[in-house]
Amino acid sequence: MNQIPVTVLTGYLGAGKTTLLNRILTEEHGKKYAVVVNEFGEIGIDNDLVVNADEEVFEMNNGCICCTVRGDLIRILGGLMKRQDGFDGILIETTGLADPAPVAQTFFVDEDVQRRTLLDSIVTVVDARHVVQRLEDSHEALEQIAFADVILLNKTDLVSADELAQVETRIRSINATTVIHRTERCAVGLDRVLGRRAFDLDRILAIEPEFLSEDDHEHDDAVKSVCLRTDRPLDGARITGWLQRLLVERGQDLLRTKGILSIARQDKQYVVQAVHMLMEASFTKPWSPDETRESRLVFIGRNIDEQELRRQFDACIA
Repeated sequence: MNQIPVTVLTGYLGAGKTTLLNRILTEEHGKKYAVVVNEFGEIGIDNDLVVNADEEVFEMNNGCICCTVRGDLIRILGGLMKRQDGFDGILIETTGLADPAPVAQTFFVDEDVQRRTLLDSIVTVVDARHVVQRLEDSHEALEQIAFADVILLNKTDLVSADELAQVETRIRSINATTVIHRTERCAVGLDRVLGRRAFDLDRILAIEPEFLSEDDHEHDDAVKSVCLRTDRPLDGARITGWLQRLLVERGQDLLRTKGILSIARQDKQYVVQAVHMLMEASFTKPWSPDETRESRLVFIGRNIDEQELRRQFDACIA
């Protein structure tokens, strides 16, 4: 039986995983992929940020793919493998707070999954600007690099040549055998990340001898997700001004900010993406006639006052 290759896309919050996924889905490769997107938080946004392609997207919310929803992952994979139309491959984009070890473990502990799929590689996207800080305060960031078969050292345009060299040295001290590609906005040839047959179980067992039997995984409990939503249009100047001020004042605590917003008197979706104090925002695709024009804004970070954020968000309603 032909095994379906599976590529796991991982990396810390805001590193660029969805950007990489969209690059894969928009390339002219003639292949059909199933996509599994996992988010940290009850409101799904990443699924809507994935480009509208022929590929099917399966969304798993409100849990980490490496713990509470792992059973969902096994069920999704089982359903995909029973389909008659078939896929050339499966892409799994994990939440930025996922330890990739239990995700990879899934492909060896479930008999049916192991028989019908092949874990091709773990591809980790690394934010060159913030990775050193993340390695100081996040066990997940360390694990994502340690388990990577391929690393995209992304956002290289945001650091100097000396800083980039230091970051690469730090990565090599954690994972000496990984392949590193320096990128801006995850621009890389698909042959560098797909079909690599790079996952090496022996290497993983050398890192974690109990890899195939471990079932414990802990997250940083200080990190929480706050999800805000409204079906009333927002004032563009007010929401932009508030977010800019908030990120200047609280950017160190806000690991990731992302949203799809409905702005008064605008026909297009306003997409906001931020990592710490760095924010990008732009109007993207038009709202569909049959689509509910609802604003969804997600903050992931530490020391978050949900009630205060909700009050300030509501003050931006037009």
